[in-house]
Amino acid sequence: MNKNTFHNFPQTNKIFQKTLLVSAVLGALSATTLQAQEIDAVEAEEEFERIFVTASKRTTGLQETPVAIQVVSGKAIDQANLADINDLQILVPTLRVTPLERSSNVNFSLRGFGNGANNTGIEPSVGIFIDGVYRSRAGGAIGNLPRVSQIEVLSGPQSTLFGKNASAGVISVRTLEPSYDLEGKVEVGIGNYNNQLVKGYVTNGITDNLAYSLSGAFNTRDGFTESISNVEGIKDLNDKDRWNLRGQMLYEPTEDVKVRFIADYSEINEICCTVAAAINGPTTAISQALGGIVLDDADPFAFQSALNTSPTNDVEDGGVSVQVDVDFEDFSFTSITAYRTNEVLTGADEPHDVDYNSSDVLSLSTDLNIETTTQEFRLTSTGERTLDWMVGGFFFTEEVEFSDSLSFGEDARGFIDFLIGGPGTFSGVEAAIGLPDGFSYSAGSLINTHFKQDNDAYSIFGNFDYHMSDALTATLGIAYTHDEKEVTIAQPLNQALFSSLPLPPAPHPLSGLKAVQFLPPNLDLPNSVEDNSTTDSKTTYSVRLAYTLNKNINFFATAATGFKATSWNLSRDSRPFPSDEAALIAAGITQPNQSYGTRYASPELATVYELGMKTRFKKGGLNVTIFNQTIEGFQSSTFIGSGFVLANAGEQTTKGIEFDSVYRPSDQWTLTLAGTFLDPVYDSFVGASAVGGGQIDLSGTKPAGIHEQSITAGIVYNYELENGMHGYVRTDYIYESEVALVSNVPESLTREVSTFNASAGLNFENGVMLQLYVRNITNDEYFLSSFPPPTQTGSFSVYPNPPRTFGVNVSYEFY
Repeated sequence: MNKNTFHNFPQTNKIFQKTLLVSAVLGALSATTLQAQEIDAVEAEEEFERIFVTASKRTTGLQETPVAIQVVSGKAIDQANLADINDLQILVPTLRVTPLERSSNVNFSLRGFGNGANNTGIEPSVGIFIDGVYRSRAGGAIGNLPRVSQIEVLSGPQSTLFGKNASAGVISVRTLEPSYDLEGKVEVGIGNYNNQLVKGYVTNGITDNLAYSLSGAFNTRDGFTESISNVEGIKDLNDKDRWNLRGQMLYEPTEDVKVRFIADYSEINEICCTVAAAINGPTTAISQALGGIVLDDADPFAFQSALNTSPTNDVEDGGVSVQVDVDFEDFSFTSITAYRTNEVLTGADEPHDVDYNSSDVLSLSTDLNIETTTQEFRLTSTGERTLDWMVGGFFFTEEVEFSDSLSFGEDARGFIDFLIGGPGTFSGVEAAIGLPDGFSYSAGSLINTHFKQDNDAYSIFGNFDYHMSDALTATLGIAYTHDEKEVTIAQPLNQALFSSLPLPPAPHPLSGLKAVQFLPPNLDLPNSVEDNSTTDSKTTYSVRLAYTLNKNINFFATAATGFKATSWNLSRDSRPFPSDEAALIAAGITQPNQSYGTRYASPELATVYELGMKTRFKKGGLNVTIFNQTIEGFQSSTFIGSGFVLANAGEQTTKGIEFDSVYRPSDQWTLTLAGTFLDPVYDSFVGASAVGGGQIDLSGTKPAGIHEQSITAGIVYNYELENGMHGYVRTDYIYESEVALVSNVPESLTREVSTFNASAGLNFENGVMLQLYVRNITNDEYFLSSFPPPTQTGSFSVYPNPPRTFGVNVSYEFY
């Protein structure tokens, strides 16, 4: 580790100085508490609940695991009424979850690093694993999660143990295995916006060595965004309509062999998502002149929609997995085999309205199909030894097929007329160049694009813990990753007609029409000049020293790297690189008015340095990690209105501190406080895509969308009543400091979060439980993200956060 890596931490800025102060104060409080109470280590173990994690793919105690990790228990998930992974950020401040255009488009980021939402070609930098199975896209990980044991959130690159695309971190979800004793639970709930919930599970043994579990859930809610369009049949937006089934079998033929089979299937059929007007640009007047209803940008939280179609989202996700564990005398063997499918349809019944007002200009429908097969093998040493080891391999194969169809509506030609002069202007242009009247931008004309990606990858890894003494352990992790992708892009049908016409260069009078040549034809891939495949290989490592001061205090220092392979731009704005222009012209295969951009973004390489402390005392615990994390070649995907521009940022660095603490002054009270303080910067990002088109230099600026401060706090009061009844009252608070939503946009487009949630439960002696919950008690208002709507230069739309929701759940548990 470079001796200057952390040397300048206190001088970076005032925010970072505050983070160090917070760390010092918390550390001092912890030390003072330890000294004052003169805690015996054994006593602490007895009185403080011990949490076990699998962050190192071994079962170890949380406090003894030298990794920056936050754990959310199944009990906390139930008490806080978390429905899915989207809600996890309520309890984990280092995690940011951003829902976008569709029900399946969710972006996960840790410490400010994350991507892989709207652009199908980009796999997330935050790897998501459910019961050890990798989920390659967010759409396969957002369903309701039944019988969760706990969720582990690992910050920083985890490539040496988690195989593929974990350059920013990992979210690992563990569910409960089947029980040999009869257990079950049935729960029903109702809430505002006509929310209706039914879920449950049952588990039992079939024989002495075979057990099963079956769980399912059904969750519906009316939309909270009302349509104001004068179109019959338009439905309210942001409803909820999802269900899932999950079955497990556990087979243990001997004490040394365990086989766990899991099959799951889920569906989402929703009208999503609410889009509000934040800034109405000059083209707004054109939409209004065409008779369109345009949302008022003075109140983006009016929860109104002016769409002329209902944006349907249909998601089907399912898969099977088999995990085999075999214990031998000195080591254990683990195999996890999985096959998953994910299908996402948008605009299945009618295309989505993507001009976001009631004028009929532009619509979109998409069809995504993903098939993924994964296989992991691990050999792990067991027993007490000086050198603990683990070696293994991870194998991945995936097929992605994606279709994107843009269609022009009844008002498209009139809209273009207004842009270039007024009603009838385009008819005059067509007559002047010898085209039939109505040739261009006719209603129903299409731009269809089809994408296919085949991805094969493998990773070979090893992890070695050398116990230099009872107190000091050195760890070396190393992994070799190989990734191959092959992509085809075809645009077999482009009936937008005018988009296909070659227009003369300036100073010809018609050269200005290029500005309204919406999405010129794409060049198919492969072709005689461009290669349609990439091959990436990289060796990553992690080096760690862990020191145990006593059974209550542990320290660790880490240096690690992470890797994420090339991501292809599977969007309609996938364009040849400028470096290929001369060869394409020489080959004579360019399209009319050929444009250039990017086909793919090269690999990401992450590097992190960490210093951490973990403490545990009689009534609580405190964990603190200081880090300096850099990603070279961060894969940045920018929506510019017509599509996505994918590019590599030269280098992005985030220095920061994260902590989590728990204090239990009595058996009844539990207080939690966690926070993340960040100092992010683009060290180098020349040629970044500007919103609205063009390029800018973002070097030396703060990346948009990364909050510098994030705090979560919770208070839980547990109580007991007569006749065996007991319950709890819980409140949770999340704060995120103000941050710009997108680079190079008006300063008014910012996000700041200050949200309270609460819940209360009462358990009766007969197994009945009553739960009340309120989400967003104070109706806190903030934007989730922002984007420029297609064809509307100068306008900006936003996704507003949901309003207050509340409800009551009644359950019956038996065993």
